Amino acid sequence: MDRGTERDVSPSRGAGDGAVGRTAAGRVPLAVVVVDRDGLVSHWSTGARRLFGAAKEEAIGRQAVDLLPVSGALPEEDAAPYGAYAAYDGLGPGLESSLDGGLSYPAAGRARLTVPGRERVDVLWWAYPLVGPGRERLLVLAADAGGLRLDHAEEGAEDVAFERIAPGFALHTDFPGAEELARRLPEILPSMSVEESARIVAQILELGYPVLEFSQNDRVPVTPDWGVPRRAERRARRERAALAAAAGQPLPEDLADEGEDLEYAAVRERLEFLNEVSGRIGTSLDLSRTIVEVSKAVVPRFTDVAGTYLREQVVAGEGFPEGVPDTTTMWHRVAVEHTDEPGRWDDVVPVGEAMPFPAHTPFFQCMTSGEPVLVPRISEQMGHAIASQFEKRDIRPLITGRSMLVVPLKARNVVLGFMILLRHPERVEFNDMDRVTGAELAARAGLVLDNARMYTYQESVAETLQDSMLPHIPPRMAGCDIATRYLPGTLLGRVGGDWFDSVKLPGARTALVVGDVMGHGLNSAAMMGQLRTAVQTMAALDLPPAQLLRNLDDLAQRLGDTYLATCLYAVYDPIASELHLANAGHIPPVLVRAGDGGSELLDLPTGAPIGVGGVPFEAVRVRVQPGDRLVMCTDGLVEMRGEDIGVGLATLCESAAHPAASMDDACDTIIRALNTRGGRKDDVALLMARLNGIEPDDVAEWRLSLDPGEVGRARAVVREQLHDWGLARLAYTAQLLVSELVTNAVRHSRSRPVDLRLVRGDTLLCEVDDDDHDLPTLLSAGPGDGFGRGLRVVSTLAREWGTSRTKAGKTVWFELTLPRR
Repeated sequence: MDRGTERDVSPSRGAGDGAVGRTAAGRVPLAVVVVDRDGLVSHWSTGARRLFGAAKEEAIGRQAVDLLPVSGALPEEDAAPYGAYAAYDGLGPGLESSLDGGLSYPAAGRARLTVPGRERVDVLWWAYPLVGPGRERLLVLAADAGGLRLDHAEEGAEDVAFERIAPGFALHTDFPGAEELARRLPEILPSMSVEESARIVAQILELGYPVLEFSQNDRVPVTPDWGVPRRAERRARRERAALAAAAGQPLPEDLADEGEDLEYAAVRERLEFLNEVSGRIGTSLDLSRTIVEVSKAVVPRFTDVAGTYLREQVVAGEGFPEGVPDTTTMWHRVAVEHTDEPGRWDDVVPVGEAMPFPAHTPFFQCMTSGEPVLVPRISEQMGHAIASQFEKRDIRPLITGRSMLVVPLKARNVVLGFMILLRHPERVEFNDMDRVTGAELAARAGLVLDNARMYTYQESVAETLQDSMLPHIPPRMAGCDIATRYLPGTLLGRVGGDWFDSVKLPGARTALVVGDVMGHGLNSAAMMGQLRTAVQTMAALDLPPAQLLRNLDDLAQRLGDTYLATCLYAVYDPIASELHLANAGHIPPVLVRAGDGGSELLDLPTGAPIGVGGVPFEAVRVRVQPGDRLVMCTDGLVEMRGEDIGVGLATLCESAAHPAASMDDACDTIIRALNTRGGRKDDVALLMARLNGIEPDDVAEWRLSLDPGEVGRARAVVREQLHDWGLARLAYTAQLLVSELVTNAVRHSRSRPVDLRLVRGDTLLCEVDDDDHDLPTLLSAGPGDGFGRGLRVVSTLAREWGTSRTKAGKTVWFELTLPRR
């Protein structure tokens, strides 16, 4: 026997030996057809050949509408016993719309079908649109309903609730996309669990053909109307009961049971709908994704159009004042989902628009009362009132005559937004039961949105905190260019303990720092802030790298032993072309040589992390050349779970040596090489410095004795040097400021001569060193005061100025902007 056409109606999953009609459970073969984006059949199962009468060789590559019977009225005598549900000799207009791409959501139906050489066949069908990058567009499933006939021995047996049938299917292995579609079964049938999908696939692999499995415990997203001859009369009676209930009339005695059944069925359907919606929304804490999920959950099953509006502050991830919204409250349209033709709503009510709502509108009533507002039909007058809010856009054709339900999206008694639900004029109006359903739907959606909103708000706060703690490093320092990157953790939130920094030091030197507090969260970020501030303070004291880490470890001990941190501290001297480095448990830096383009991990003594206490730190000096690049980063960039860190370090070396047009491009190259491997959860700090150096011809130094007459000599040598450098335009200002600094140094020095240095780089830097440890401060000098005006002049005329402590005393410096050439 051909297994593709074999019928198996034995009870499934351990049903007893009774007939299928008694157990309402079993299996029948299933026809599986896949239609591609050109409307051509790309898969035609053996069951499809049996059901539709065409062989696979004839079907593949042909237009689906030529193979699947979708229209043709039945003779009245044949259609009458089946009511409106068998009015077509074919699968009906719903499938035709799906084949033509007119429907973007699942559809289902039941109709009579004429197959060559066979009697008329009663068919159930499902059409599921497929999404993704592949060619497949539509999955059509169909089954001979005769296989679902029940044992007619019992009166009314065929009235078993066949709306609870679940197609389980898998595609033959000769179809290239079979395995992928099998994996995506829970996506195509959202109500199906992964475990249920695996069970069905395993069962079909065992049977060797696709089947339709049905029971009283499963449900699919769309349900074909079953309808058998002996149910027609009962369906008509239920429709009479529904009409009587809608008109508020008492039910006739012969319909009393029908009214109870109708009410029970309606309540059950509402509960199932709400449970289904609850399972489809809130799959993530991303606000945008949650909004889309909420909108798609109600269309088309509950409504034909769903417009979602949220408070402006909710969209921005900000807090908002308490109290009831008013006519000045701005509402952002964040989603519009509908079943109309594509683009019909886009120009009139575009997503992203913000607007207030006047007090006379049902929207204002909903958002101020916090209760649903039901408008059975939007009249011409109301349509005109609503349309008046839209300048130069006539919304009346889209809303007039439709039934409308406005439901508030609220949580903890706070209205976050609202949804406008509209039904087509030909669809039944919203009623009081729909109002209750809409209110419950909005309550569940409101909680999900509020969770996403709070997460977005907290993430925004964390991001602000993190950004405030990270320094804004200038791209150019004396003798070097700097570029940085910070990436938040992908799993543990934006707040982490990684940081980088650079500090200007005397002698045109620059301190470069990268550190990492172990752990995550606000406490780690707070610890990071304290350590970073401490490093800046101690760097300004010009402490040697090893001594600085020793002091930082002592500080961490005093702050507590809860946290540990790693830190790499380097001092670049562009005049001596030298790096002075010390390491506290951090990954080593990479040095990229400008000469041959090679890269290497610097071999540094690895001290214990900051906070261990009682351990020594060592420093090393490394000679560098102009154009060399130093790359410092935290372990979050190179460390991946389940992978040796050596692999990441090797990738870091390789990517750091890759040629790049700019420092930013070089950083991006490293990030791309290491951040695309997947699995990164930690935050990342990256600092790159191009060590340009300062040529000896751009540095001039003099030693001045402690004689007031040396002030005049200082002015003279500075004037002469600036003329030699072609900077005569700065001579007058530079002489004036040098005179003030040298005068103070000669006056306050104790025994050691004063050193004067000029450095020509991106700016003109002037430094004056003496052996006095007291730092000068700005004073408010009165008209009769003889002192206090010198630094005021320096502060006014210099581009930047400052003071630093040194081992021997202090350095006072200023910078002047070079004139444009």
